[in-house]
Amino acid sequence: MISDAFEHVKRNVAVTRKSNEAQQIRPHMNSTVTSSRFKKPSPFVDCSNTNMKVSIEEHLQQLRSKATELLLREDWNEYINLYSRFISLCRSHLLAAGSGAASDYLHKTLCLALSHRAEARFRSRDLPGALEDCDNALDLDPTHLTSLLCKAKVFLELDRYSSASECLKLALASRPSGGAADVVRELLVRCRKLEAQSRTGSFDLSDWILNGFSEKCPDLAEYIGPVEIRRSTNGGRGLFATKNVEAGTPLVVTRAVVVRRGILPESSDRHGESARMVMWKDFIDKILDVAEKCSRTLCLIYHLSAATEQGELDVPDIGLFKPEAAEELFVLKIKKPDVGRILKVLDVNCLREEGFSAGIHGNHSNYVGVGLWILPSFVNHSCSPNARRLHVGDWVVVHASRDVKAGEEITFAYFDVLLPLDDRRAMAKVWGFECSCERCRLEESVRFRQELRELEMVMKSGTNLDGVAVRLEEGMSRWAVKGKAKGFLRASFWPAYSGVYESERLTRRCGRRIPAVSMAVQSVSEAVGGDERILRALLRRLKRGGGGDVMEMDKAMRLGRGTFGKIMKKAAMKALFELALVHYCN
Repeated sequence: MISDAFEHVKRNVAVTRKSNEAQQIRPHMNSTVTSSRFKKPSPFVDCSNTNMKVSIEEHLQQLRSKATELLLREDWNEYINLYSRFISLCRSHLLAAGSGAASDYLHKTLCLALSHRAEARFRSRDLPGALEDCDNALDLDPTHLTSLLCKAKVFLELDRYSSASECLKLALASRPSGGAADVVRELLVRCRKLEAQSRTGSFDLSDWILNGFSEKCPDLAEYIGPVEIRRSTNGGRGLFATKNVEAGTPLVVTRAVVVRRGILPESSDRHGESARMVMWKDFIDKILDVAEKCSRTLCLIYHLSAATEQGELDVPDIGLFKPEAAEELFVLKIKKPDVGRILKVLDVNCLREEGFSAGIHGNHSNYVGVGLWILPSFVNHSCSPNARRLHVGDWVVVHASRDVKAGEEITFAYFDVLLPLDDRRAMAKVWGFECSCERCRLEESVRFRQELRELEMVMKSGTNLDGVAVRLEEGMSRWAVKGKAKGFLRASFWPAYSGVYESERLTRRCGRRIPAVSMAVQSVSEAVGGDERILRALLRRLKRGGGGDVMEMDKAMRLGRGTFGKIMKKAAMKALFELALVHYCN
């Protein structure tokens, strides 16, 4: 709403506000492009220092003209420089003005200029600078409405919802009239909603999903659930559950430090590579810009592992990643970002939105996106993952993809894990690590490894898929494979099982020699968590049967929660089921 009003200013530069209150509630730069505020008689007429009056009035006139031009161009850096010069001028005159009408006028002018610069800094993502300007303006006038509103917006952007609410309560206490009061109340309702989300982890994207993602991405709050950072068995650090959680439970909800998107050529030729390099360079530039402006962000980036770091890394307390963490925790001796160190961090911690263990919803689903999300960067890989991530705009929702026990490490699949061991090893090598998860250890140690390799070769040929599935089931009976180990092996040969379940002819030919779809789906999902491909097999079975099997639908809903998260009602989940089937058919 605030941004819409701001865009309106650009189209109606000469429009005068109907009242001073209405003028205050709009974004601060509005007053720089309307002359009514500066045309009232100046109290400097009673000041003996007439040169001071002339200097201020001249600068006001120049500021009014130049600010309009910069506003239309959205040149925030130059806009900030312009107001910085004017603020310095006001402060120097204040020192000479003493007390009286001239001093009062300068105080009001300085307060207004600080609020303008605060809004420009907010627009340019210099949130600490914007907060400082708001505080300085409010030192001059604790009830200054536009400064209180800007400060509330900064706190909202910093995910400090309680602090934002306090600013808005002060704004309401100043008794704004008309539309001003409505805007303050609407922002206060938004703050309270986000504060509740951040406290409870209760999110509902149902309306957005049911409307076909056509609306703006819903508001989400920063949330850290029952997780902590600890030493991982691989020698590094990882994210661990602090209590038992059900499949679909949100574990972390957080906004990207920076995310860049683009529609890139599918080809890997010089043109495609050039486009990727341009997007990557732009992404790095944005990261460095944010890191330079915000010591908090820079400090959190430094807590992530770099590609070449040796020795044990410190294990930060999870409280450090909460928005309300004390600013004293983020003081750095060297404020200038270490570009080399940041590049190494980005090399191993960036996430691609369209990667495995991820889902994308909304207008960004057709784009290639890369971003940095701080806390999810601590989540390690496993070929038996228990978590997935859902991208909603610039936010990522990390949720349990299956039931997780207290003390269990939270893991993603960095690549496709519905493949045999040798293929997964090759992909892990590309990522620069060796996976030693429970599943990989089991498949490596089995005495029937050679027989599995023979089945892999047949499966990769794309022929006799039913024969592969049948031989694996017979082999597992012969080798006395039981429980979760069956799920691991079925996951490794899922392309064969999926190929059989897609064909009614092959399904009939296999008969009872392979498990029913629902049994195989449950076995594999318990081993590797929720996955759209596993879910689609069950949904196709339901569709063929008319969708009337209550028990099968209940299984589909449970698997859907593991795949998409418990962040929607049943109607929205069913809408995602339809999308999953359409995606499969296409």
